[in-house]
Amino acid sequence: SRQRYVLGDTAMQKMAQSHVFLSGIGGLGVEIAKNIVLAGVKALTVHDTKQCTKWDLGINFFIHEDDITGQRNRAEATLHRIAELNPYVHVAASTVPLDETTDLSFLKQYQCVILTEVSLLLQKKINDFCHAQQPPIKFISADVYGICSRLFCDLGDEFEVLDTTGEEPKEIFISNITQSNPGIVTCLENHPHRLETGQFLTFREINGMSCLNGSTHQITVVSPYSFSIGDTSDMEPYLHGGIAVQVKTPKIFYFERLEKQITNPLCLVADFSKPEAPLQIHVAMLALNHFQENFGRRPNIGCLQDAEEMLKIAMSISETLENKPQVNGDVVKWLSRTAQGFLAPLAAAVGGFASQEVLKAVTGKFSPLQQWLYIDMLDIVTPLEKMESEEFLPRGDRYDALRACIGDSLCQKLHDLNVFLVGCGAIGCEMLKNLALLGVGTGQDKGLVTITDPDLIEKSNLNRQFLFRPHHIQKPKSYTAAEATLNINPYLKIDSYINKVCPATENTYSDEFYTKQDVIVTALDNVEARRYIDSRCVANLRPLIDSGTMGTKGHTEVIVPHLTESYNSHRDPPEEEIPFCTLKSFPAAIEHTIQWARDKFESSFSHKPSLFNKFWQTYLSAEEVLQRIKSGESLEGCFHVIKTLSRRPRSWTQCVELARVKFEKYFSHKALQLLHSFPLDTRLKDGSLFWQSPKRPPFPVKFEFNDPLHYDFIVSAAKLFATVYCVPFTEKDLSEEAILKIISAVKVPDFRPSNKVVQTDETARKPDHIPVSSEDERNAIFQLEKSILSNEALENDLQMKPISFEKDDDSNGHIDFITAASNLRAKMYNIEPADRFKTKRIAGKIIPAIATATAAVSGLVALELIKVVGGYPADAYKNCFLNLAIPIMVFTETAEVRRTEIRNGISFTIWDRWTIYGKEDFTLLDFINAVREKYGIEPTMVVQGVKMLYVPVMPGHIKRLKLTMQKLVKPSADKKYVDLTVSFAPETDGEEDLPGPPVRYYFVQEDN
Repeated sequence: SRQRYVLGDTAMQKMAQSHVFLSGIGGLGVEIAKNIVLAGVKALTVHDTKQCTKWDLGINFFIHEDDITGQRNRAEATLHRIAELNPYVHVAASTVPLDETTDLSFLKQYQCVILTEVSLLLQKKINDFCHAQQPPIKFISADVYGICSRLFCDLGDEFEVLDTTGEEPKEIFISNITQSNPGIVTCLENHPHRLETGQFLTFREINGMSCLNGSTHQITVVSPYSFSIGDTSDMEPYLHGGIAVQVKTPKIFYFERLEKQITNPLCLVADFSKPEAPLQIHVAMLALNHFQENFGRRPNIGCLQDAEEMLKIAMSISETLENKPQVNGDVVKWLSRTAQGFLAPLAAAVGGFASQEVLKAVTGKFSPLQQWLYIDMLDIVTPLEKMESEEFLPRGDRYDALRACIGDSLCQKLHDLNVFLVGCGAIGCEMLKNLALLGVGTGQDKGLVTITDPDLIEKSNLNRQFLFRPHHIQKPKSYTAAEATLNINPYLKIDSYINKVCPATENTYSDEFYTKQDVIVTALDNVEARRYIDSRCVANLRPLIDSGTMGTKGHTEVIVPHLTESYNSHRDPPEEEIPFCTLKSFPAAIEHTIQWARDKFESSFSHKPSLFNKFWQTYLSAEEVLQRIKSGESLEGCFHVIKTLSRRPRSWTQCVELARVKFEKYFSHKALQLLHSFPLDTRLKDGSLFWQSPKRPPFPVKFEFNDPLHYDFIVSAAKLFATVYCVPFTEKDLSEEAILKIISAVKVPDFRPSNKVVQTDETARKPDHIPVSSEDERNAIFQLEKSILSNEALENDLQMKPISFEKDDDSNGHIDFITAASNLRAKMYNIEPADRFKTKRIAGKIIPAIATATAAVSGLVALELIKVVGGYPADAYKNCFLNLAIPIMVFTETAEVRRTEIRNGISFTIWDRWTIYGKEDFTLLDFINAVREKYGIEPTMVVQGVKMLYVPVMPGHIKRLKLTMQKLVKPSADKKYVDLTVSFAPETDGEEDLPGPPVRYYFVQEDN
């Protein structure tokens, strides 16, 4: 379901009818196979003619040691493991030779052909064949050689894409349209349109210039808040209102064959600091292909002669290309040195990208790659220069492919590494696979991978969390992921926990725990957790690599002590909250009605029942409560609790009646009340109409039993009321006849207008407490007496069953209620309704997800991990932002850490921490003096977390100077130190205090 939100149903259906052929099940082929089987094509044929070798264990996560001893073919060995990922995909293996003499007509049964580990000559031959078919067979080739990778796409002469970005069509509220040529459309203030020139819009609900309604116009952007639409000078003058909706238009993409593209390549530039790099790698990789054709092998590891030969070939190839690009000798040399090797994380990155291109090829959804992508790891070569060539030679183990790229010393550092991976969801699973292939945490004496995740496996996880299978549902993610990772590399040492990493678990994840870790990797889905872990990494000077995805978008960020800024150094703008008055009375978009319905669910079925239970746990009987309120006591929440008790439904019939009454209240009386408070002709002080865009006047909805939406609301609400009030019901109770019989007898109260003030201020927040009048209190006494007399305040009556919202269980009726309630409110305000699927995404705050982006992001994280372990300088690290839909991949250098000046040449960064060692009778004054003596500046303020220990202007704080630090801080018995924040007097009075670094105060001198 998470992938449906990325691709949409049409693309999912096209994908489920497509047949794909993939040749080469090495480290890259298996990545692509995994991703497209998880996505759900109809059938995949995996083709390979090679036998499993020890080498494959370090690059192919589906090849195990017994496949080598059994001398299995790679396609046959991995077949059932690939097929197991998705029971709906038919996976077949082929082991017949594919070479220059093969009759290619067997490829006609496929919509897409993917080649890896195929010679360039054969790639050209197969590409020509695919391109010539009608319709053309989509052709993709990809390769990883050492520290370089390439991807090529040819989807035929013309390839039509129906949706180039996958973004939701934008809806723009209009505030004005000029009568001019061209007509200028202005949006509501503070709401930029974010459109681009050339896009198409259609209009609706315009008052005045109504001939625009239903028409489509191509726009030209004038400013962030306005755009032009062509001649409006002869139209009626614009009065008010109107919404412009973006129209998605198909786009044709044009492709050339491989043969032609080789000489004049169209490349995606991923690193704008090196725009020349793609062409340089293009030439180097062509030289490598020619070397293989000439000598029947790849260049030998560290062989200078082979590197020289390859350089000569590169020079002559460059002359044959249209732009005659300059040959970069270093790129050619390093490609030659590492060409026999294989970097598994690089295959994960390019494999994720390539898999998304396959999905585009078979669905026509998103913009395809035109036509080459090169991703490299050339950032790592500088220190490798100094190593002896023996470092890179094979040792006959599973890490030979990795060793050929990074040398044995760096391999050993990876083996001895302690890594803390937080989260075992989609990125977590992919990350564990990468760690296993790199041999992280497999050292004989050192090295450990620690993982934690509090969640259980859900069915909706299976489309991208590839270590999990259907029989794992409802098992803990971390334990299951650990077990599955040992299948990839049985030598991995792994500790798994099921804790959340948060302040409450600091006993487990203490400073001591962090200090033992060499690097922390986060695989989280929320900003709050990232911020917290970042702060722990900064406090303990630990490197952190963070990443995340949302649909086809992804990011990676590297945080290295003393070199880079931290995650908390930059803040995303907070999510815009919907104003309270918009939710309560003036919705303008379907998101508003969905949030309203979600809030109604929360208050009726979770919040109120919880308060009810809490009240009756505090006061044990109704008689006691009656006695106390009669004697004038004010019991918090008592009025609402008694109201709930007196109206409590006690049968299925009463639950249905309650749902029917709520229908009238929410969807009829509410509209009548608003129109009573603000009749349609109401005008504001400036003479403009009250009811104009974005405010929409409501119209009461008349209940119709035969309207499916009305019926759905009644049934879903009644079922939820029955659940919270512990009322049993049967299948027979849910029949239409039974419901109709109850509904027909319901006496619905008439509408009585009230003089309640309706909130119209958009900045006003929801009130915490609504005051209770004395009449309400008298009423409460009367109602409670009545309940006690009629034996309706017994122990069972004083309990309710609160419901926790669960979006993924379709049988519980939660999304049914929210969909019906939201769409009825939308109908009342004349807002376009949303189907159940969209409602579920918005109400459940579901993050769309797909395996392709997850795989690409985690591959990039693992590449940065290698640099962190190698202790690389700041300019080697790269952050990445990618969007596989457009497609873009942008690498940027990490932000250099900022140095804050205090004064007199004293400065600090976020990574600095001052330390002061005290003793038992050390006072606050001693502490302040110690800071001055050691660091040359006297603190004027001392704070511990949110507790102000010493602020001179606060009453009584001067006296604190004589108190001991022990008494002020009150440490727990096992605490050896406390982290304090200090600040310093400004240079001139009236300015802000100057911030300082954290100061770690040790209660006693540490034993060295």
